[in-house]
Amino acid sequence: MASATRKDVDAVVVGAGPAGSAAAILLARAGWAIALVEKQRFPRRKVCGECIAASNLPLLHALGIGADFDAHAGPELRHVTLMQRDREVTAALPSGEPGRFAWGRALGRATLDTLLLAQARCAGAEVLQPWAVQAVRGTAGAWQCELRDTGSAALMHLRAPIVIDAHGCWEALPAGGPQRRRGHAAADLFAFKANFTGSSLPAGAISVLALDGGYGGMVLEAGGVITLACCIRRDRLDALRRAAPGRRAGDVVEAWLERECAGVRRALFGSVREGPWLASGPLDPGVRVATADGLFRVGNAAGEAHPILGEGLSMALQSAVLLCSHLLGERGFVEAPTAAAQAALQRRYAADWQRDFNPRLRLAAAFAHAAMRPASATLLLALARAWPGLLTQGARWGGKVRPTPPPTRHAQPAQLIRQEES
Repeated sequence: MASATRKDVDAVVVGAGPAGSAAAILLARAGWAIALVEKQRFPRRKVCGECIAASNLPLLHALGIGADFDAHAGPELRHVTLMQRDREVTAALPSGEPGRFAWGRALGRATLDTLLLAQARCAGAEVLQPWAVQAVRGTAGAWQCELRDTGSAALMHLRAPIVIDAHGCWEALPAGGPQRRRGHAAADLFAFKANFTGSSLPAGAISVLALDGGYGGMVLEAGGVITLACCIRRDRLDALRRAAPGRRAGDVVEAWLERECAGVRRALFGSVREGPWLASGPLDPGVRVATADGLFRVGNAAGEAHPILGEGLSMALQSAVLLCSHLLGERGFVEAPTAAAQAALQRRYAADWQRDFNPRLRLAAAFAHAAMRPASATLLLALARAWPGLLTQGARWGGKVRPTPPPTRHAQPAQLIRQEES
């Protein structure tokens, strides 16, 4: 067997989604030697929402992909529509910063991930793709990561004082730490997503779907492509599949969505689906940021919210900025913090993460559980009809316009990000 390549770096970032790539960009710009490890080839489709709230637009521009985002994203999102069966209520979304950053837009994950990964490479991060992490051993300050090239089976050993887990939540990083719960429950949620062309869905609105046994959303991207996504309970999905033996799960879910919601029927009338339905799950909402294993976590690896509010991308990007503000400190130190310093950094980062994101997790959970039950969804729709500002305020509470504020004792994001010349 050929000997493995050995390298020393300042930090290994596992996962090149928005959280991992954003962290790699910020740390590489500060002078750190970064290894960004991603086991999948890009571009890739993912079962994730594609709405990017206005609160993230200044960050995307500062990360260096603003011009590409402006060129490829869908129309400005100025309204939200809550749909239940044949009823719906529309309200205005709150605006962000005046001018070019006032309104969120939708951009497919295949495009967003590719743009951020390219920017991480330009910032100086070493991108290892497609490489899989085989093992992570050691402790804070002295990690050893074993990698395997999924294409050639070549091996690499990385030594680093810091490991950042940004690889999501569907499987545990091979270093211990939080594990996904085992067993099955009727209330487990499975996520489905598909894209359609030729839809009649109006531009400029996010549609939120309250479904009997699930919830979902629709949004228009660039080029007339819509994303239709939903989460469905295990017991409801099992019943639907038993009633339609031999049919694919995605086709069963699509038929269910059209039966359940008149807004979906209108949007899909005359449209053409692009490729198969994507599926994943079960979802595991919750907080995983505070762990004793010495790893730093961002994105869904740190904590996952019910996707009904469409805040997954916001939490991914903003958690990366929050972590980097702690790692780099007020002056953007070039040296990675020592093992002794990392324990205190872990505690402060976890506390600040929970302060900034726990309210979104709680709001998303409450909204999701209300939307999945017909009685509470009917009451929610009645309240929104009587007071449309409830939806507007809910979007504001959900973080659509206010970026996560970094702790005052740490650098502001603008200090961590090298702004490009306009």
